[in-house]
Formats: sequence, structure tokens, C-alpha cells
Amino acid sequence: MQFFEKFQWLFMIIAMLIGLALGQINNIAGGATYFITPFLMVMLFGVFLQTPIEGLKKGFKNAKVLKLSLLINFVWTPLLAFGLSFLFFRDAPDVFIALIMDMVTPCTDWYLVFTAIAGGSIALSTSFLPWNLFMQFISMPAAIFLFAGTVVDIQPYVFLESFFRVLLVPFIIAVFIRKMIYYIKDEKWFEENILGKMDLFQSLCLMFAIMAMFASQGTILIENLGLVIRLIIPVTLFFIINFSVGQLIGRVFKLSYQEGASLIFTILARNAPLALTIAVATFPDRPLIPLVLAVESLIELPMLFVFSQLMLVTHAKKWWPSVA
Repeated sequence: MQFFEKFQWLFMIIAMLIGLALGQINNIAGGATYFITPFLMVMLFGVFLQTPIEGLKKGFKNAKVLKLSLLINFVWTPLLAFGLSFLFFRDAPDVFIALIMDMVTPCTDWYLVFTAIAGGSIALSTSFLPWNLFMQFISMPAAIFLFAGTVVDIQPYVFLESFFRVLLVPFIIAVFIRKMIYYIKDEKWFEENILGKMDLFQSLCLMFAIMAMFASQGTILIENLGLVIRLIIPVTLFFIINFSVGQLIGRVFKLSYQEGASLIFTILARNAPLALTIAVATFPDRPLIPLVLAVESLIELPMLFVFSQLMLVTHAKKWWPSVA
């Protein structure tokens, strides 16, 4: 685990604090808003550049685990997200929407880090990545209309236009550039010279986006600090419940430890950066939504580390069968 990845939560806190401080300067506070979406779109470009869309077929090499992952992530988890959001925040529409958006989007990057820490199969988890990304293009709009539409009025055209604009532009550019690099150089050159540097690149873009967000809207977060603190309970419950589901499914379907660890972290880790980008573009008049999403990711990172350690304990004490 590289230094920056290990302490990403700390760098996010520093970015928030710097943003809050800069927000006290009127000229900066007013202009910071215009930097949020560009930084987030560039960050998504980095995510998409790393995602081998042609690798969708690789997931079928272990079809059983892939099917279980998709079933949990895109059928069970949206229902769990709605239940937790309704139970804790039906009186706070913005937080309700933020919870839904965060919980229905499985991660497409840092879940690999925690899978590695827990001793899961990186090859298997990597094969899930394009599927997680592809399915989010379908599941996110569906969840927003079906669940978030129960608490706020959402204009379909405005939402879909924002959704596809902030996703498709960086996606198309990333696919084009990846193909061009393959054509001019080759896949090995891309992996050796580009791929390893993209994590730091997208993390820095996320930090600057968060800094701009808190510089422009940080006072709203402070005014709603009580709601933000209340996030800890449902987010923690989400991780405990899905961790338990993953453990149960792994044993029922007789998955090896490596398969089970890979399954568990793909159903635990969430794609806050993608949800954040959509929230900024779709709900410009509801700045609390992206702010809550940023805070949720701060809760998520240490939780993922805790559960990676729990997985190691289950393996060490042979509570889960070793790899055959």
C-alpha cells in the first residue's frame, strides 16, 4: 500500500480544512465553484483510462463470483441503501439522496488496494472492475429516480443530460487516448509508463475538487454539522451488514478465501468520486449533497481498512477455508 493511498483519508481532511480556510476570502469563495466539476471530470478521465473495457469478458472466467457480485451490488445493495436512508434521513432530503448515490455505486479503484491488504485475488477483483463501471451507468439513474425521487422532484431531462455529460465526455476521451497509446506504443508500454501513475493523478484531482467544494460551500456543511455526524450510524451499519452478507454468501457458495475476500471488498467499497461528480452536475442548487458525499468517503476509508484486518483474522484463525 503506497504512502499516498494509505493516508488518503488524511489528505482529504487537509484538503477540506484548506478549502474551509480559503472560503473565508470572498473572491476565492466565489470563484472556487467553477473549478469543482472540471477537477472531478479530469479525475474520472483518470479512472476510465485505467479501466480496460475490453476486459468485460474476463469476468466470466469466474462466472460464479461475478454473478454473486453483480447480484449483491445491483439488487441487494440498492434496497439496503434505500432502507438505511429512509430509516435515518427521510426528514433530510439532501442527506437521503447523498446516501443513496454513494451506496448504489460500487468502487472501481481503491477496493483493489483493500483486497490486496486482505489477501484476496487481485486478478479476480480486477475482472470485476469494468462490470462495476458498466452497470453503474444503468443503476445510478434507476436508483435516483426510483428512490431519491420519493423525497425530491427530479427532472428526468436535466438529470440524464448532466449524468451523461459528466460521464460520457471523460469516458470517450479516455477510451480514445487508451486506443491511441496502444496504437502508437503498445499495451505493455501503457502499463509501465502510464497506468502506475494514474492513482496519484486522480487522487490529486479529487483533493483539489474537494478543496474547491469546501471553499465555495463549506459554511453549508458547518450549518448542518448535526446531520453530518448522524451519517456515522447508517454508513457503519451499511458496512457491517454487507460484510456479514459477503461472509454468509462466501460460505454458502463454498468460495475460497481469496474469492471471498475479493467478493467482500467489491460489495463494501463505494465509488464516492463518481457519485460526487454526478451530484455536483445534477444538483447545483443542493450543495449539501456533494458535501455529504465527501464526508462519507472519509468514513469509508478507515472502515475498509478495519474490515481488511478482520478478513486477515478470519483467515489466520481458519474461520474461512484456505485456497484450494
